[in-house]
Amino acid sequence: MERPAWAPPGIDISVPSVSRIYDYYLGGSHNFEVDREAARRAMEFLPGLPKVMQANRAFMRRAVRYAVNQGITQFLDIGSGIPTFGNVHEVAQSASSEARVVYVDHDPVAVAHSRAVLEGNKAAGIAAADLRKPQEILESPEVAELLDLKQPVALMLVAVLHFLEEADDPYHAVAQLRDALAPGSLLILTHASYEGIPVSEETASGTVGVYREIRNPLVMRSREEITRFFEGFELVDPGVVSMPSWRPDTENGEVEDEDPYAFSGFAGVGRRA
Repeated sequence: MERPAWAPPGIDISVPSVSRIYDYYLGGSHNFEVDREAARRAMEFLPGLPKVMQANRAFMRRAVRYAVNQGITQFLDIGSGIPTFGNVHEVAQSASSEARVVYVDHDPVAVAHSRAVLEGNKAAGIAAADLRKPQEILESPEVAELLDLKQPVALMLVAVLHFLEEADDPYHAVAQLRDALAPGSLLILTHASYEGIPVSEETASGTVGVYREIRNPLVMRSREEITRFFEGFELVDPGVVSMPSWRPDTENGEVEDEDPYAFSGFAGVGRRA
């Protein structure tokens, strides 16, 4: 198997990675054949997965602009993945010249590629750390250098919590991060769910099985379980809803006629009291 020039040394390119699979869904080029193969198998059950990821990215961009409009210029994006067009720092920094962004990921390809993309950008950085160890994130040199945790921060957990199993204690991880944030901070979150997917749970569980096989279990949670992540936050209207339904960009506030797959899973934004 040929190793691409951009692949950091020491990476096992025979093992799929969720961030590279996500990159493939979005039409990126930083993925290996093993990632593409896993993605194609997942899409046998849910052919609309790329549409889900596009809806996820569109929500993320609207939420970042919302945060800037609320006066927040600090962003902590955990599980940020491989940078693609319209990433957090691009959206935030085009909305405010004061915006500062720290990305966090534990995938070496995502970290290496983020470093390359951010080279020369003094207001953005990437920390190699894991959501399962919130303290490591909070104490990382990148956070210390770029963010002032005494001021409001937008904490972004976009399409990442569904890769934490109950044994990883995801609610505790989010609570630890929340407790480190200043009042007025935002939690911006999306999460996979069987609710809203336009196929039966039995069919969708085929995709869940693919992720389990590649040792990156995908945990589908109910709307109620996803809402629990917002404990200690006040939900911003319209609450925990499908991704296209969260403050759509249309003139009249109505959701455009979207691909049914775009309505899979949930999104929400909460404000720390």
